[in-house]
Amino acid sequence: MILKRQAQATTRAAFTLMEMLVVVAILVVLAGAAVPIYLNYLANARIDRAKVDCKNIALAVEAYQARSGQYPPSLQALTQAYQDQTTGQQQKATLEPAALIDPWGQPYQYDPNDLDANTGRVRIYSKGPPGGAPISSR
Repeated sequence: MILKRQAQATTRAAFTLMEMLVVVAILVVLAGAAVPIYLNYLANARIDRAKVDCKNIALAVEAYQARSGQYPPSLQALTQAYQDQTTGQQQKATLEPAALIDPWGQPYQYDPNDLDANTGRVRIYSKGPPGGAPISSR
């Protein structure tokens, strides 16, 4: 009797095809639920990054205006080195050229004449995701 139980226990060393199919089906269901959640997370992360980028670029524009007395003619002026008025020393550029590209590969937009009526600050914006709303620094 003891030998019979040991024989049955040793013959069952692998999974059956049915057990493998059940595990694969469970994994497919979990992956099917996780992919849309992950893609939504990525879309929201891009929007959040664009909002932060717009605010950072707006701060760089305000700093440019404070040191030179005028707003930059374009955002590309922020990527060029400049000479400090007080010390006369050459300073690094405020932004890297890559900082002027939004998460969807489009350049951030800026108009030096588009100032907020209440705060007097400039508006930096991204056209946003394809088919989506623009994202602004205001």
